Amino acid sequence: METPFSQVSERLNNRRFIVANNTQGLSGAGTIFHYHVEEGAIFSTYQGGRIRMGNQVGRVTGPDTIELLYQCLTTDGEMLAGWSRGTVGVDQAGRTTLSFVWGWLSGATGGGESNYVELVV
Repeated sequence: METPFSQVSERLNNRRFIVANNTQGLSGAGTIFHYHVEEGAIFSTYQGGRIRMGNQVGRVTGPDTIELLYQCLTTDGEMLAGWSRGTVGVDQAGRTTLSFVWGWLSGATGGGESNYVELVV
């Protein structure tokens, strides 16, 4: 049965993503995000690059939209936390894409926009 969350769940659940563009953010080359979706709830882990370990929790907010809270520990020992609102899409190669507007809540200031693409192995 199709639910408002079906498309996002199908596109995110148990899939990994890498950074396509995040010039203002901390994640970058080598950072891998692993998402899970369960009945509209989202959780993920991420690490690599400057991120020692991190996790996200959030929810599906529409047929192709999500919102997340995230926290991480950097390789320099900094603890950071923030928020993001994103759109789930598909590129010309059929890979899932994520586009976010985000901001810091703790440990840093500012925010920006970032883009991620599915890691296909």
